[in-house]
Amino acid sequence: MNEQYPSVLLEKAVNEFAKLPGVGRKTAMRLVLYLLRQDVAMVEAFGNAIITLKHEVKYCKVCHNISDTDMCRICSNPQRDASVVCVVETIRDVMAIEATQQFRGLYHVLGGVISPMDGVGPSDLQIDSLVERIRKGGIKEIILALSTTMEGDTTAFYIYRKVEPLGVKLSVIARGVSVGDELEYADEVTLGRSIVNRTPFNGTV
Repeated sequence: MNEQYPSVLLEKAVNEFAKLPGVGRKTAMRLVLYLLRQDVAMVEAFGNAIITLKHEVKYCKVCHNISDTDMCRICSNPQRDASVVCVVETIRDVMAIEATQQFRGLYHVLGGVISPMDGVGPSDLQIDSLVERIRKGGIKEIILALSTTMEGDTTAFYIYRKVEPLGVKLSVIARGVSVGDELEYADEVTLGRSIVNRTPFNGTV
């Protein structure tokens, strides 16, 4: 046991919290000590929520968004425009765009971007399932709402090459989102305008 910890159990808990992204050991210690001060019912509810999430959460069979059922609430909503699909990297991007209340179409979550440096290739992403959705018919426009990074642009171009022969309109969000930015960090007004003011995509950015 590390001598700075009075308890092995405390050390183990801190070690687990410190594995979370953006959580250093000092923050992990603060979180663990906070939970220790709470009553048992609160801590059990906290733990059970995480365990239940991991065991029971599903991924939408259509768009790959997180869902409680086989098809997410967005895909199953008859009020949404199924002819327009916004392609994003992550589930966080869906949440960011939904917060703008400017988009009424559907989504397609890739699960990341092409990044050879990180060992992520096209086959690791939900690109083939996007192509299959388009081939089934009914989709008129694909909006590429990917991060304005080199990896995002590479992914957009790859999707363009796969989708362009299928005859759908291809758009990219307006560059109100600064180059190098990730969507989840853009403010709602800027992101909303970027969706509304999208421009045709022809393989170049």
